[in-house]
Amino acid sequence: MKNQILIFLFALALLPILLIPAATAYVTPDSIVAGGNVYVSNVTYDPGTFFTGDSGTVTFAVTNGNANQSIVANHASFGDDNFQLTSGTYDTSSNIGPLQTRMYIFSVVSDSKEGVYYPTFSLSLRDADSLFYQGMVRIDNTPLIATVLSKPDSFTQAKKDTIAIQLANPRRNDVKNVLMCVSGGPGADLLPSTQYIGKVASGTSMMVNFSVTPGQETTLNLTVEYDNGDNHHSTGLQIPVTFSRDKKSANPVMSNIEAKTESGITHITGDVTNAGLTVANAVTVTVLSPAVQQDPYKYYVIGALKPDDFGSFEVTFTSANSTSIPIQLSYKDTDGNIITSTQNVTVPLFADSAQAPGFPVMPVAAIVLVLVIFGGGWIIYLRRYKQ
Repeated sequence: MKNQILIFLFALALLPILLIPAATAYVTPDSIVAGGNVYVSNVTYDPGTFFTGDSGTVTFAVTNGNANQSIVANHASFGDDNFQLTSGTYDTSSNIGPLQTRMYIFSVVSDSKEGVYYPTFSLSLRDADSLFYQGMVRIDNTPLIATVLSKPDSFTQAKKDTIAIQLANPRRNDVKNVLMCVSGGPGADLLPSTQYIGKVASGTSMMVNFSVTPGQETTLNLTVEYDNGDNHHSTGLQIPVTFSRDKKSANPVMSNIEAKTESGITHITGDVTNAGLTVANAVTVTVLSPAVQQDPYKYYVIGALKPDDFGSFEVTFTSANSTSIPIQLSYKDTDGNIITSTQNVTVPLFADSAQAPGFPVMPVAAIVLVLVIFGGGWIIYLRRYKQ
């Protein structure tokens, strides 16, 4: 009897437990599950790397990875103390459909010094926790670099020379609208003075040539302008232009010069030797005032002279009793520039027999014959006079 009472009391104690329904597992709402599948699928900065003070944009691609349910975004913002937001935030609710992507674009200004920063993008979801994303962005003030790759060892007045400039982009992003401008002092002929280059990719370099024909010593100012995103930047370089003799140029030299006068016409002969290291083209010899050029050799064209080559010349003229006559030697360099030099040459006033021009030179036998006839006639005259 006692055992039956104990069993009854135990069953009575278990009765409330048996009458309570079995607890079911907690089920996450579908909206919260969908919100967990929202993520930032891509971030794009323009420019890719900022200068301090540059303005630009940052674009976030937000993707809804849920295949069956849309999500609702209420608010999106971006920025921190290093990047000032200039475009405002997204404060209007919007849907992102299943497997769809929406772009959030912000305009910013970089306010900090050089360095690497991680400003925050935040997206508030209506039915789930907010999304936060920190993307890396860099501020780097390294400019394009312009260097002289090659130029003449020396410049010559009125001689055309070529200068090669290397443009290098050491930045981590491409730059665009690259423009190279060159200017100089009065008389500097620059070609081209402005060159549009376009884009220079990150980590690359290119060579740009221009020619200069200086009229006087000067300093060339080279400016490279370019855009980092939509921000204008420039860098500069100065190239001094001073005159000295080109060690590699042609150098025609006159030698073995002889002068003689015949029948009032002076003939000067000689040789021209190219003592330089490049070809002298269109070598020409003539005389200058006070000499008066005469045929047959008013001008004498030797032509092209290679290094260590020589050619002979002859010029003819009258000199009006001048004993020193300037001879002009001219030639063209490889760029077609005409280069001239003069040399004074002493010439005789009379012919080789020392007879002045206009008085014929008589043979000795003729002179003797005249003297004999004159003497004989004088003797005959005296005899007749005495008689």
